[in-house]
Amino acid sequence: MSTDGKVLTFPKQRDEDTEKKSDSKKLASIVDIGARRQEIIQDERRSVKRTILTEFIGVHTVVPGYGLQKCALYDISENGIAFDLTEKQGRFHSGEQVAMRVYLNHKTYFTFTVQIKTARLVREEGVCRHGASLVKGSVNEEALKHFIMFIESVSASLKTDHGDVIVSNLDNKN
Repeated sequence: MSTDGKVLTFPKQRDEDTEKKSDSKKLASIVDIGARRQEIIQDERRSVKRTILTEFIGVHTVVPGYGLQKCALYDISENGIAFDLTEKQGRFHSGEQVAMRVYLNHKTYFTFTVQIKTARLVREEGVCRHGASLVKGSVNEEALKHFIMFIESVSASLKTDHGDVIVSNLDNKN
């Protein structure tokens, strides 16, 4: 270290140490555990929603050349749905408006209209997955909105029946 007048000159080694420290700061990152936990919870909720939708809610659509066909509802939200048709059932194209039916039992259903945004082949599952937006102002728009809210609220507390509750002694009259 030398002094030329009132200016101090620091050795070069000091600058290299500073650069190493600043490089190490660039590599470090802070992970917000609370935010990560919320992401995991949201993923689990989405998984539950998809499970109930694909197993318990009957959804059908009219496929040209095939008539009324059952499709697997993959996901649903207030903005749209994703559903699958098997490769044999064909596919819709972007921009098409499609009438859909949600069956509440074997005979009772309500209809709504969607507009296809995307359609892609998922070869490993043997399906064509469609993404569609709900057509605003179409028939049953308000009923569909409440139906979606019901599905979203109830899906957080759903459980799967594994046949663990068995009723016995029904024929036993005491």
